[in-house]
Amino acid sequence: MTEPLCPYFGKCGGCSSQHIAYDVQLDNKRKQLSQSIKYDQDSIEIFSGEPYNYRNRMDFIFHKSGLGLREKGDWKSIVDIERCAISDERLNELLKYVREYFKDIGDEAFDVKRHSGTFRYAVIRTPSNDSSISFVLNSDSSNNGEAVSKIKEFAKHTKANNVVVTYVPSNTDVSISEEFFVVKGSDMLNEDYVDRSFSYSVQGFFQNNSAMAESMQEHVQSLIKKYDTKDLTLLDLYCGVGTFGIINSSSFNNVVMVESDKNCIDAAKINIENNHLKNVEAVLLDAMSIKKLGFQKELFVITDPPRSGMHQKTIEQLKRLKPKTMIYISCNIQQLGKDLEKFKEYSIKSVAMFDLFPQTPHVEAIVELLHR
Repeated sequence: MTEPLCPYFGKCGGCSSQHIAYDVQLDNKRKQLSQSIKYDQDSIEIFSGEPYNYRNRMDFIFHKSGLGLREKGDWKSIVDIERCAISDERLNELLKYVREYFKDIGDEAFDVKRHSGTFRYAVIRTPSNDSSISFVLNSDSSNNGEAVSKIKEFAKHTKANNVVVTYVPSNTDVSISEEFFVVKGSDMLNEDYVDRSFSYSVQGFFQNNSAMAESMQEHVQSLIKKYDTKDLTLLDLYCGVGTFGIINSSSFNNVVMVESDKNCIDAAKINIENNHLKNVEAVLLDAMSIKKLGFQKELFVITDPPRSGMHQKTIEQLKRLKPKTMIYISCNIQQLGKDLEKFKEYSIKSVAMFDLFPQTPHVEAIVELLHR
């Protein structure tokens, strides 16, 4: 047991493990991963970083008294948050300024019970070399004009590089939308991993722990460099904006990155161009339909599916293609165990655990698989 650093711990629904010593947290996660994939615990390599001040994205909720997060066990109640212990310092600085500037909104804060009010979320993002604030407004509010005017005035003074206004309907509870406009800067953010530059949408997914995400990239790169891959095609499934495929492109004859989200593919194409790559292609396609790509030569596969894992049809297509090596990256170790059971033709060569989410039960895993 240890003393939590956060004064809101136990009431805020965000963290659940601050009372547990960090080395014990890591050991618990490694045990859970070992049990899920039936692999020797002592053979799992652990990668960890700062246990606090690591998050580069937080979705804070407007309420009458400021900004906060949902109360543990009661999603309709908001705990006022002045500073978040797991968020990085630049993010907390932006939070402080937003709180001060919008402290008088009162009834214009969205009421989740009545579905009324204007201001819903302030989504603050602080990747290594960039920053943004997305003000999420109730699209059904009659006071959006006044709210936008206040946000435009705020944008003149904030240190955030980018400010956007996002609209969501009153009967939904989301913090991203296709309906938005830029007030300041751009709707794209930038992050650098392993000497490559990446752009992604302020409305899109990107890893919330920059340092550990780069550590994952470096580990995958080190795994690939053990093999002779110059004549192979890299198939990068669920590629997002293309980080794994682009970073490892020099190790392969060509790279095919597959993603079903059009916004991600659009960003991936920008990233291919910005990194001056000629052997990388980004394809808008559901992973379960990869047979349409007509691969004839031997593949090396990286797969990084969502929490739900890979669709059975995707698994069947991969088994048909018979890549000699696959790297499975997972943010859901329980689902990872279920998926690996379906690849009886493969043996596990190595397992690494990356703690992108200290003070929570979540963890990422990277499994290196070889065809028997």
